[in-house]
Amino acid sequence: MTPRPRVLLVEDDRQLGPLVAELLGADFDVTLAADGREGLRLATERAWEAMVVDRGLPHVDGVELVKALRAKGIATPVLMLTALGTVPDKVEGLDSGADDYLVKPFDADELAARLRAMTRTYETPRADLLRIGSWELDAAARMLSSPYGHRVELSATETALLTVLAREPQRVHSRTELLAVAFDAGDTPGAVDTYVHYLRKKTDRSVIRTVHGIGYQLGSLE
Repeated sequence: MTPRPRVLLVEDDRQLGPLVAELLGADFDVTLAADGREGLRLATERAWEAMVVDRGLPHVDGVELVKALRAKGIATPVLMLTALGTVPDKVEGLDSGADDYLVKPFDADELAARLRAMTRTYETPRADLLRIGSWELDAAARMLSSPYGHRVELSATETALLTVLAREPQRVHSRTELLAVAFDAGDTPGAVDTYVHYLRKKTDRSVIRTVHGIGYQLGSLE
C-alpha cells in the first residue's frame, strides 16, 4: 500500500482544525498544530509533502510562518487558509512564499483536490540530490539515504549545513562562512560545532572533516 502524503495542518480554531484533519484523513496523513509557534516547530523538525497554514494564527501568524520556512530553505508546498479574501491579501500571502490560497469558508473537497494536485507535483529534481561518498542527500526532503536503504532524517539546520558543504566538497569553510549561510541570525560560531556534532552522531564522524585552524570540509560516508 502506498503511504499517504504527510500533511501538516496549522489551524487554531478548535472546531475547524480537528474537522478538517478528519475530512482530509482519507487521503492524507494529517498532523494538527494548534498555533503558529507549534506549527513552525513541527514544520522544521520533519519532512512533509504539503502544509495547510491558517493565516490568522496566535504567536506566529501564517504569513510570518511561511516566510520563516522559506528563509530556512524549506520548499514544502504550502496552501494558506484565510478569512481575508481581497486581492491585496492574496498577493501578500502568495508573496510570503505560499503556493496556493483558499478563502474561508471553503469546501473540503476543493481543499483535498488542491492538496492532491500539490503533492502529485512535489518531486525532488535529480539535480537537487547531492552525493556524500556512497550516500545521497535529498535537501528538499531533509533526508540522507545509504545505498543499502538506510535513511537518516535531518533537521532544517542540519540539512542547510550539510548542503553548503556538499555543494563545494573540495572547499574548506570557516565557521563564520557557515554561520552566515546555514544558520539563523543571532547564532554564534559555537552553533556550527554543535550541529557538526549532531550530524556526526546521526551518521558517522567521517561525514564532516575538521581542518584545524580553518574550519570544516565535506567528508565521506560508506
